[in-house]
This record gives sequence, structure tokens and C-alpha cells, in this order.
Amino acid sequence: MTSWRILIKMMMKMNTSADVGIIESVQLKNFMCHSMLGPFKFGSNVNFVVGNNGSGKSAVLTALIVGLGGKAIATNRGSSLKGFVKDGQNSADISITLRNRGDDAYKASVYGDSIIVQQHISMDGSRSYKLKSAAGTVVSTKKEELVAVLDHFNIQVDNPVSVLTQEMSKQFLQSKNEGDKYKFFMKATQLEQMKEDYSYIMETKERTKDQISQGEERLAELKQQCLEKEERFQMIAGLSTMKNDLECLKREMAWAVVNEVEKQLNAVRDNVKIGEDRAAKLDRKMEEQQVKLNEIEKKYKDIQDKLEKISQETIARAPECMVLKEDVIAKKRVYSEAEVFYKCSVNEFKVLKKDNDQLCKKIEELKRSADQSLEPEQLERQNRISRLKERVKALQDQESSVNQEMEQFQQAIEKDQEEHGRIRTEELDVRHTLSYNQKHLKELKDSRTNRLRRFGPQIPALLEAIDEAYRRGQFTHKPIGPLGMCIHPRDPTLALAIESCLKGLLQAYCCHNHADEVVLQRLMGKFGLRGASRPQIIVSEFWHELYDVRHRAANHPEFPTVLTALEIDNAIVVNGLIDMRGIETVLLIKNNCVARAIMQSRKPPKNCREAFTAEGDQVFAERYYSSEYRRPRFLSKDLDSEISYLENEVENKKAQIVSFQQQLFALEKDVKRNEEFLRQCQLHCKELQMKIRKCISEIRELENIKVHPPVDIATLEDEAEENKIKIKIMAENLEQEKENVEHLRILQIEAENKYDAIKLKINQLSELTEPLKDELNLVDTEVDKQKRGKRNYEEKQKEHLATLNRKKRELDMKEKELEEKMSQARQICPERIEVQKSASILDREINRLRQKIRAEHASHGDREEIVRQYQEAKETYLDLDNKVKTLKRFIKLLEEIMTHRYKTYQQFRRCLTLRCKLYFDNLLSQRAYCGKMNFDHKNETLTISVQPGEGNRAAFNDMRALSGGERSFSTVCFILSLWSIAESPFRCLDEFDVYMDMVNRRIAMDMILKMADSQRFRQFILLTPQSMSSLPSSKLIRILRMSDPERGQMTLPFQPVTQEEEEN
Repeated sequence: MTSWRILIKMMMKMNTSADVGIIESVQLKNFMCHSMLGPFKFGSNVNFVVGNNGSGKSAVLTALIVGLGGKAIATNRGSSLKGFVKDGQNSADISITLRNRGDDAYKASVYGDSIIVQQHISMDGSRSYKLKSAAGTVVSTKKEELVAVLDHFNIQVDNPVSVLTQEMSKQFLQSKNEGDKYKFFMKATQLEQMKEDYSYIMETKERTKDQISQGEERLAELKQQCLEKEERFQMIAGLSTMKNDLECLKREMAWAVVNEVEKQLNAVRDNVKIGEDRAAKLDRKMEEQQVKLNEIEKKYKDIQDKLEKISQETIARAPECMVLKEDVIAKKRVYSEAEVFYKCSVNEFKVLKKDNDQLCKKIEELKRSADQSLEPEQLERQNRISRLKERVKALQDQESSVNQEMEQFQQAIEKDQEEHGRIRTEELDVRHTLSYNQKHLKELKDSRTNRLRRFGPQIPALLEAIDEAYRRGQFTHKPIGPLGMCIHPRDPTLALAIESCLKGLLQAYCCHNHADEVVLQRLMGKFGLRGASRPQIIVSEFWHELYDVRHRAANHPEFPTVLTALEIDNAIVVNGLIDMRGIETVLLIKNNCVARAIMQSRKPPKNCREAFTAEGDQVFAERYYSSEYRRPRFLSKDLDSEISYLENEVENKKAQIVSFQQQLFALEKDVKRNEEFLRQCQLHCKELQMKIRKCISEIRELENIKVHPPVDIATLEDEAEENKIKIKIMAENLEQEKENVEHLRILQIEAENKYDAIKLKINQLSELTEPLKDELNLVDTEVDKQKRGKRNYEEKQKEHLATLNRKKRELDMKEKELEEKMSQARQICPERIEVQKSASILDREINRLRQKIRAEHASHGDREEIVRQYQEAKETYLDLDNKVKTLKRFIKLLEEIMTHRYKTYQQFRRCLTLRCKLYFDNLLSQRAYCGKMNFDHKNETLTISVQPGEGNRAAFNDMRALSGGERSFSTVCFILSLWSIAESPFRCLDEFDVYMDMVNRRIAMDMILKMADSQRFRQFILLTPQSMSSLPSSKLIRILRMSDPERGQMTLPFQPVTQEEEEN
């Protein structure tokens, strides 16, 4: 009793019930021996149906099996459904309500919170179904819908774990046969159904294999018959086929000749079309070139206008600059004179003030000697004031000195910081140069084994990628480059001059068209050559003949042009450099002075636009630009000398950086030291100012004390008074002179600022001219380039038009030939046919077929019968062959699936066996029993051995040796073990405690309630003849107590022994 109450309290705390699949109510009418039973409701967890034998307990259980679609034989109460109809009645009705709530509800929008299953059983043994919603609406009358509901809720009415009747218990559990227990375990866990399915599939597989063997034998026979029929068919059809083929070949031959002429005509027409497109393209390019030329000439004129405007503005500002400069000189002179006069006045003022001080001192001495009657206190005060004034003057002198020191330290700090910034800028420039030299040095050292590395470390790999892409057909023509690898100076001393002229073109590449350019750009991108670092790509159709530039090339008897100074084997490279740089118009003159004299004379060499010196300087007719290079980078042949030079440069730059760092360190140290001195001076100055303020305050306090007037010393005092007036007047004059000097200084500064501003503006205008001049040179070069390009296109267009006219004449001849061939073909075959073979092949086939027809003499038979037999044999063979192949594929797939599923079945069976043993041992231990279960899957037996009490654990007894109560308790443990491993929303157990004594019944009841507590999502329906009066009332446990029916009673009385009639 106590343990039950504890379990009930635990169940009350866990107020969680199942949502789907449990039985809410059952109602029977004319079922078995009962006219009306119910309706009554079950609780969601534990339900006890109690009553004496014949009260209707088993009828409720039987109705659950039958009402949910179970067979009559599964109830062990009859072999036919008509046996469940009450004697004297025509039919029986069963109504079962299943819960349908929560997320797992079945068609919740259709059925609602409940599904009502109604079954009507007729006298003849037939039955019909109605599935209603919670509102009573009929949803379906098909058994398939009921099966779907049961599958969704996992309800298995024929599974003894779900519903265990007395007869099923006697058949399996009370049986002494170990095989029956094994069958009960297999049926409860549905392993038996899986095993039967597996056996059926294997039998089907064997039958299918037999069919395949028979089919293969029949297939061989049909194949032989088909070959025989085909041979006869070929013999009878061969001659007529060959004659028809001969006629077809003749017609094809006529049109094949036409096709060949058309192909030739199309080829010529395509050539003409390509030529016309190329002519149009050349026209467009000439127009584009003219547009570019007009644009660049306009740009050239705009730059010239800008230069002229800047020059005029500079000239216009020159007079103003001269006037401002003279004004600055005049104001400097006035300021200097005023400053000298002011300093003289200051010196005179100091002398007068010093004389006055001495006179005042003398008066004081006379006063002290004349008046000895002054009180000691007054004398002491006057002495104190005098000492304080002297101290104030001394402190002010110190303050002035400290301020001068602070100004000196501040100037020193600013000067050091300015020098530090200048040295830092120089250091960064040297570091940049060092980095460039180190990179160049590495490239030169790498180029000892591979000269390509001079042009960049990734260039060898790029050229390999270009070769690979060309082999794959990605380029129309293989790109050429870098161009610096294709040229060699005849004179090594001119290498720097040539590099200064060509610059970035040495690293450039030539492409035949824009499609090749796109592929090359993609390859360059893979090696990190993007943006500004990507070499220039020159796109121009490859022309393998050198341009004729004799009429526009520069010519000098002493000095070569860049074109003649280079050895270049590739005409494409030469033409590209002529187009891009005009190397035929650039002279190379080693000496700078000679270059200036020749280029800047009144008559420079004909066709010569510019010249370069051996030092890389660029010389124009009116301009001269120094080279930014000192050594050649790509064209030098003396590699060791270049490496040695660069190594020395690197060491020099490193030494410069070390020197700069030392200077920076010294400057930073000086700045810190001066800043510290400045801070100390500032602190000292603050201290002096505080002392001065303190002394002045004390003087004022002493002077405010009343004293008697001093003794009158008339003459000296008058003189002193006159001196004071003079000092005052002179001080005012000095102040005016100081203001005048300051005013003159400001005027001088303003004049200097105006002069500096106009001078800066003139310098800025001069600086603006330099980039414009450079741009003018570049634009001038571009103008020449565009003119050469235009002349080049005009020459190409002239040659191309001559070739195009020849192709047009050839086209006219081919069109006439085609008309003749088509006229001949229409005489043989009026309608044109498509021909795939050439005329020569068709001619050989016609001759071979004619010989075969003359040699072939076949016997004639029934042609239609032979054709029909051949078609039938062929269709029969193909149909059977397809069926045999399909069955073989099916058998192979089936074997793979069944091998995997049988392994899964064995693993699943092993897991269920282990779980069942574990739960069984655990349940037995609650009564201090020991036991074991031995599964023999091979012989299909289950042996259960139990040892009551502690006893000798090694001496297990067979269940047959146990008492009735102990055997019933062990049986309950076995059933509960199966409950723990099987899935079902409800459990029904009929008279589980009929053979138990009170102790075993209580323990079994504890075990069932504990399991119900742990499985709150399942429903338990327990049928027992016991009264269960010892159970306390609880809304989680419902007891349905059924009374014995009286004679003539139509409805069995029952009442739920719970505190609530219904569950929410």
C-alpha cells in the first residue's frame, strides 16, 4: 500500500499523458453475450477493469482486437466474425474512440482531437467500417483508411505485447515448450514477420533464377533460328537491293559533282567575303586612325596654347615682381635706420636712469644722516622695502635670462626637428633606391643561368605557359616577347641610349589580334602581372615583311639611328618598334655636346625628331632632358660588371642608411635633451614668477603703512624730480619709437610676403611648364605614330584591293561552271538530294556494285513469307533477351539489398535480445530473484531460468519448478521486459495476477505502476478479477468495476472509481 501511494504521488507530479493512439472510450452492442456494454472511458495512463468472470472484461478486450481490424482467430474466441453476434440478433456494433492530439496527430484538420472507429458485423460474418471525426462526421468507410490510421499510431492488435489474452498467455507463456516461448518473443517483437518476409523474398529469388535459366536456354534456340531466317532474307533481298543501290549511287554521283563545285565556289565566295570584310575593316581602321590623328593634333595644339598662356602670364607678372622687390629693399633700409636710432635712445635712457638712481641713493643717505630721530620700526620697514625691491629686480633679471634660454632651447628643438625630417626623407629615398637595386641585383644574378629573369622572375614560367596554350590552340599566332630578348645592340656603348629610347617596350609583347591579347592578359594575371606591373601588349596583325621606311628614315653620315644600331631577326618585332616608337627617326649620338650642336642647330638632320646620347640623355630641337638611368638594365652584355656595380651601389646605400640612422639618433637625443632643458627652464620661470609676485605683494603691504614725511632736501630732490620727468618723457618717446620700429618691421614683412607670393606664383608657373613640355613631347611622338599608322593602313589597303579583284574574277568563273554541272545533274535526277560522300568514293562504289550484280545469281522463292518469318523470329528473340537482362539486373539488386537487410535483421535481433535480458534481470531483482534468459536463434528456443530469493545464484531452476505465484511473477517480469522493448501506444493484459499470492501481486503491481510512471506516454489496460480496493483514488489511475449481469439485464452497470469523470 505504501509503495503504491508513493508511485501514485510520483505519477501525479509528472502530469504528462499521451497525445495520440490511446483508447479514450469503447462501446459494444449485441456483442458476444452482451446486449449493451458501455460507453465507458479509459484513462490516459493506468486502467484496471475489475469484475468477476462473465462480467464482460474479456468481451472488452476481444472488441478491441476485432474493432481495430483484427481477425477473429486472433482473439482465440472463435474462427468467424459471425460468432461474435449475440444469439437472436442480426448484427453487432463496436465503437472505439482513439485520441488524436498534438504534433503527431493524424489529419488533425479532418478528424480533430479524436478518431471514432465504428464497425458493424453482420450475421453472415461480413463487416463494414465507418471512421468519424470528433464532431461525428463520417470521414471514410474504407478499411485502407483504418490501416493507415493504425500504421500512423503504430497500433498492432495481433501483437501479444499490445493485447495479451488469456488464451495467448496459456499458449505461449504457460507452455512448457521452449520453442513456444521463442515464438512468443519473435511475435511480440515482430521479428517473426521480418523473418517470414525474408524467407518469402528468398523463395521468390530462387524461382526467378529458375526462370532466367529457362529463358537463357530458350534464348540460344531463338538466336539460332533468327540467324537462319536472316541468312535466307539476305539471300532473297540482296539482288534487288543492289540494283536499287546502283540507281541511288548514280543519282548521288550526279549531285556529288555539283556539291564539289559548290564547295569550291563557296570557298572562293568566302574568300571574297573575308576580303570585303577586311577591306571594310581597313577602311574603318583608317577612319579611326584619322579620328585619333585629329584628336592628338588637337591635343598638341591645346598644350601649345597652354604653354603660350603660361608664358604670357609669366611675362606679365615680371614688372610687378621687380616693383615689389625694390619696395622690399627700401623698407628694409628704413627699418634698419629706425632700429639703430631706437637702440641709441635705449642706451641714453639707461644712462639717465642710472644717474637718477645714484642721485636717489645719495638723497636717501643724506636723509638718514640728517634725521636720526626716526623710530627703529620705520627704519626697519624702509630697509625691508629696499631689500625686497632689490630682490624683485634680481628675480626679474633672472626671469629675463631664463626666458632667453627658453627661446634658445625652443629654436634649437625646431631646428633639430626640421633637420630630422629632412634626413628622414633622404633616408626613405635611399631605402627605395636600395630596394630597387637589390631587386635588380637579384634579377641579374638569376639571369646568369636564364637571361629571361632580367625581365622579371615570373617571365620564364609565363613563356612556358604561352607555349602550352599555343600547343592547345588557344592562340591564333604565338605571341612574341619580351621584345628586349629579340634585339641586340651592335655597339655595347649605346645600350643605355637604346634603353632610354625604348623604355617599357623592352618588356612588351606582340599579339596578332585582340583575341590573342585576351588570352595573354589572362595568363599574365595568373602570374601576378596586373595593373601597372603588367607589360605592354602591342596588338597588330603579324606582317612578316619589313616596312619600307627609306623615304621617312633619318639619315646622317656619322651617327646611326636606333633601327640601324640594332640586330633584330624578327620582322614583326622591327615593325612593332617602328609603329610604337618610330626608331627609324631617332639618332644615337654618344657625345652630349655634339648632340646639342647637331639637334639644336638651324638645320637638324632630315626626318630626325630626336636623339639620345650614350648617357641616356634625350635631345630635341629646342629641349634637352637628362636621363634618370645611369646603367643599362636589359641590354648590357657585361653581366659581371653590372653585378659588381650594383653590389657596390647596394653597399654604398646601406652605408648611407647607417649614417642617416646615426644622425637621426643624435638629433633625437639632442631634441630630448633640449626638451628636458626647456621643461626645467619653464619650471624655473614659474618659480621666479611666484617669488616676484610674493615680493611685490609684501612691498605693497609695507608701503601702505603710514609714515612721517621725509626731511626736505630741496636741491637734490628738485634735481631728482626733474630726472623723473625726463625719464618719463624719454620712456614715452622710447615706446613711440618702439612702436614705430615694430610698425616698420611689419611693413617690411608684408612687403616680403607680397614679393614671395608673386615670386612663388612665377615659380609655380615655371613648374607647370615642365610637365606640359614633357606631355607636348609625348603628344608629338604620338602624332608621328598615328601618321605612320595611317600610311601603313593605306599601303595595306592598296595591296588588299588588288588581291580582292583577282578573287572576284575567279568567283565569276566558278559560278558559270556550277550552272553547267547543275544542268547535267537535273537531267539524271530532277530533284536535288543530299550527298555525304565525295564523287571519287561514289565512282569506286558504282564500279564495285556493277561487278557484284553481274556475278550474283540467287535462287528466287516466296519473298513475303521469308520476310515475315525473319521479322517474327527477330522480335521474339529481342523480347526474350530484354526480359532475361531485366531479370538478371533485378536478381543482382535483390541480392545486394537482402544481404544488407539480413545483416540489419541479425543486428536488430541481437539488440532486442540484450535489452530483453537486461530488463528481465532488473525486474527480477526487485524481489531479490535471480534469473537468466538463453536465446538459441539457431534452434529457435528460449529458456528462462529463475532462482527465487538470494539462494545459490548458480543453481537456477526452470520455471516449471516454481510455485504458481512465483511463476506468474516471473511471467509478469517477462511480459514487462517485452513491453520495454516493443513500441505501441497502449498495452492490454488479461488477468495478469490470477495465479499470484498477495505478496507477488503487490510486487507485480508495483512493477507495473513503476513502468507506467516511466512510460507516461503509453496507456495500460489491465483486466483482473481482483477488486483492487486497496488502490487509493487518483485521477491518473482509473478503475472500471463491472458487476455480474442479472437475468434479462440489457446493459452492464459499471462506474469509474476515480475522482473525475472525464479527462480534459
